[in-house]
Amino acid sequence: MQDVVLAMLAKEPSHGYHLRTLLRRALGPLGESMNAGQVYVTLARLEKAGLVVHERTDGPPDRKVYALTPAGQQRAATWLTEVDWPKPDLAEFHLKLAAASAARLADPVELVAAHRRELMRRLGEAQRALLAEPSGSPTGLLLEGVALRLQADLRWLAACDQFWSKVRYESEDK
Repeated sequence: MQDVVLAMLAKEPSHGYHLRTLLRRALGPLGESMNAGQVYVTLARLEKAGLVVHERTDGPPDRKVYALTPAGQQRAATWLTEVDWPKPDLAEFHLKLAAASAARLADPVELVAAHRRELMRRLGEAQRALLAEPSGSPTGLLLEGVALRLQADLRWLAACDQFWSKVRYESEDK
């Protein structure tokens, strides 16, 4: 969650309520259960770590507006280029793509391609290991599960590529 918030702040400074709205919008129905306090706790932790700073706004409502520090900008940029798959929750990768696009920090299509290359490498390793296992071994069953999960993740990345390619194409036409 911290990295997602940092990436969202890379576009522009914002207050917690607005960040929560962006997160909920990006997650759709999955974001409906998001606790409002999560964003504020995350912002407090990021501030304590020196990754964000806040200023109070003038006038009603009195809100804290958070902005990235140089260290926060660096961490957001680093997070966007990490290839650490598989994730137990695809929502974080989805948010990475949405934040990268909104803040124009990275091209979501290129991020998808980097993840696809990593998954293809891991799938090849799993398939080679599976072929080396004796038929009917418990390890073979696990390796088959790993390969099937990677294949499913690759299909989802293909859908991501298609979606973000269309978004990029439509934004180039404007």
